Amino acid sequence: MRRATFAAACLAALLGAASQDASASADRAAASLDFDKAFSTKYEPKRGHFVATYVVNGSEHRLEVWRDGEGRLRRRTDDRVETYVSKPAGEVEWKMTVLDLKRRIRTDVDRTNLMRVGHFSDWFGLAHGVARPIGVYAVNPLRQPPPGAAPIAACRWYVLSQHERSSKICWSASQALPLLITDGEDRVQWRVTAVDSARHLHETFDIDDRGFVRNDANEDIKAD
Repeated sequence: MRRATFAAACLAALLGAASQDASASADRAAASLDFDKAFSTKYEPKRGHFVATYVVNGSEHRLEVWRDGEGRLRRRTDDRVETYVSKPAGEVEWKMTVLDLKRRIRTDVDRTNLMRVGHFSDWFGLAHGVARPIGVYAVNPLRQPPPGAAPIAACRWYVLSQHERSSKICWSASQALPLLITDGEDRVQWRVTAVDSARHLHETFDIDDRGFVRNDANEDIKAD
């Protein structure tokens, strides 16, 4: 598969895990909270499952995510794309399988090769809905939630600022998830509609690719 086709598949698979950008001067950044402390995963349950809606270019999408510790992850976007990620214990590298459910194409790729074509997604972003910012940013507590904000459960509000844009994020420490995200004008961009930590079914992380065409993106990227 050529790079252009592969990049399109990856963008569809990673939709919903884009970074939340916002504005930050050097002074504000200096007083900023640390991203990993504000959006801590210290108390997250071993197993996680959530459903969220999010907005891209004015269109609403649906995302469902299943997480098994730090080792296995499954994401289903709009009933069009399924993404499976597996990571050996204690390692940074992971392997991703993307199923295009409409075209019935399976694409396999490793984290390193994704980075080679400009996709800098990490496990945190894929599993938790907020991508760790690259470069200068600012994270600050938000004293008042946006007007009309109604997250599904209790959470703490922060403003994440970077590149002249801001996102207001209501972070649940107990679920390690953003339950609600608005943009700088208080328009909802992300909303968790269901969340639980029940035991997953045995087949949850099984990849059913019967009848799919298979592509090894790792070989394509090396060839480029």
